[in-house]
Amino acid sequence: MQLPDMNLLPALDALLREGSVTGAATRMNISPSAMSRTLGRLRRVLDDPLLVPAGRGLALTPRALQLQPSVEAALAGALAALRPAQPVDIAAVRRRFTLRSDDGLAVVLGPALTERVTREAPGIQLRWLPEGDEDPADLRDRVDLDIGHLPDLPQDVRGRELARHRFAAVCRRDAPGADEPLTPAAFAAIPHITASRRGRFHSVVDDRLAALGLTRRVLATVPTHITACFFALRGDVLALVPAAVAARAAEELPLAVREIPLELPAVTTGMAWHVRLDTDPAHRWLRAAVARITSGPAEQDAPQGDTP
Repeated sequence: MQLPDMNLLPALDALLREGSVTGAATRMNISPSAMSRTLGRLRRVLDDPLLVPAGRGLALTPRALQLQPSVEAALAGALAALRPAQPVDIAAVRRRFTLRSDDGLAVVLGPALTERVTREAPGIQLRWLPEGDEDPADLRDRVDLDIGHLPDLPQDVRGRELARHRFAAVCRRDAPGADEPLTPAAFAAIPHITASRRGRFHSVVDDRLAALGLTRRVLATVPTHITACFFALRGDVLALVPAAVAARAAEELPLAVREIPLELPAVTTGMAWHVRLDTDPAHRWLRAAVARITSGPAEQDAPQGDTP
């Protein structure tokens, strides 16, 4: 499609407003001769003289008068489109954002985020999707904010680290020795419940125990951290979950949180979004809210990934 020279639009607006070549030249800060040449080009493009002699001055043709409101509106729209984004009143925003994370992070982060939305941005809705077979391409159309483990991201996806977290074990509050520190041997002797979306039984925990000449029994592996916590409510078992999930679950369920007596690597949680949303004011508010919550003392161990 061949587009007209858009540089003619401001000149046309000036000519229609001033009704004079000299006046339009002054408005555009160019010479009268340059404006006269521009008027000639506009006449050829529009196939209309636009300005015609009327006594000692010039008058607008009917076509010029017809064009005047649409030219003003088009120029105003073009200038607005090129103007830097203005600060957004987040309380007036009406948007729906789709987030994706594992269930543990949704439990830890979700309530605090919904409270913040209710308080500061009541027009925003949050759609929370579960983790699955993640594809960074989802951020191009289906997911607005991905929270969890960040793999290598494509060039059109932005990422930010949120927190590093550790794992803990939970057991029912009245289990034998629930209030006593665990030794590696005692830890290995109690059956474990682990969480893995891929159903894995072996992890770095087994490697650390093997280095001490110990082995453990993984009684069951389940798909989510919250499921693992509920398994721990029955029987003498340890459910291995992110420390933040363990603390949150112990607030609501009769569970005790126990430290894992092994040196385990920390895991990083981050968030990712498509570059198209990088400067979007409402999305920037959402990212800032997530970052503030995950850096707070209650959520500093924001969870993600498989359980050890």
